Amino acid sequence: MFEFKIIAECGRARAGELKTPHGVIETPVFMPVGTQAAVKAMSPAELEDIGAQIILGNTYHLYLRPGTDVIGAAGGLHGFMAWRRPILTDSGGFQVFSLSELRKITEDGVEFRSHIDGSRHFMTPELSMEIQRSLCSDIAMCFDECVKLPCAEDASRRAMERTLAWALRCREYFRTNEIQNQALFGIVQGALYSDQREECSKRLAGAGFDGYAIGGLSVGETHEEMYEILGVTDRTLPQDKPRYLMGVGMPENLTEGVARGVDMFDCVLPTRNGRNGNLLTKTGRFNIKNARFERDFTPIDEQCGCYACRNFTRAYIRHLYRSGEILAARLCSLHNLYFLLSLMKDARRSIIEGRYGEFRRKTLSSLGIAF
Repeated sequence: MFEFKIIAECGRARAGELKTPHGVIETPVFMPVGTQAAVKAMSPAELEDIGAQIILGNTYHLYLRPGTDVIGAAGGLHGFMAWRRPILTDSGGFQVFSLSELRKITEDGVEFRSHIDGSRHFMTPELSMEIQRSLCSDIAMCFDECVKLPCAEDASRRAMERTLAWALRCREYFRTNEIQNQALFGIVQGALYSDQREECSKRLAGAGFDGYAIGGLSVGETHEEMYEILGVTDRTLPQDKPRYLMGVGMPENLTEGVARGVDMFDCVLPTRNGRNGNLLTKTGRFNIKNARFERDFTPIDEQCGCYACRNFTRAYIRHLYRSGEILAARLCSLHNLYFLLSLMKDARRSIIEGRYGEFRRKTLSSLGIAF
């Protein structure tokens, strides 16, 4: 039911196909984030129209509201939100990490208080798997512990060891319950310590998962530090399994991630930035609310083929923001998502054609980034 195959390589960059129960995902791929069973400001039909192949759901948020009983009664996330293509669900680990003042970590799991009503809960690896099973996602993530940066070496190691122990418990839950309609990805932790990242990668690989995620990045480190860790995981993770860089969405990071063997990315950046008027283009970023766009009757990006760029001007979209119209956030979110989805589609084509090095140089150069 699950199969990943690499169809082309160019340097360390890979073009692949990931088969799931809800369709084949062509990689490298950017995955829009649907935290609460919705990608903000976007309908499922619009997501399909702009080429989204797979989206994310958030285990922590959906567990608290509306609850797995409601989603289970609807036949899982696909039926609940009318999305026909693949879904990946995170484990809730990052959300629990972000609630540092509302949680307590033990070897068994994490006690936390709901950000909604203050109610107490205890999330274990097994409960995370049970929730994701109820959500019926195509890909489930192991429950992990993410640390803040900077992080002391001993604290990072404790979190890494706990992540590994929890990963084995997640895998055992899958084995015991004979789950065959979901893939399970392990998550590599280890902060910015290359030796810990290498060890975690190797031990997870030895345990055998359907895919491997690189977690704990894009949380305050420099781009150079991120790329150094990706170099480690590229060397140590299995070549025949998909690699997923979690929570990363800047165009330059995606481009450099692909160059270091990453196949999958996700981030709230395109929709969050879109709601605030921050737009991605091939020549860099800008905020549409700036006064200089008041009489700018050109598209957001002359080179973009999205609905917003084909039909509206910067001046009009700026007017929408100043008028408080919801359409502004929708158009900008759509454009940003289209931009990142197209970036990965173009990257894939360049890998297949054996010219990813050229694609990488041109992409970074147009963004004003020295290569």
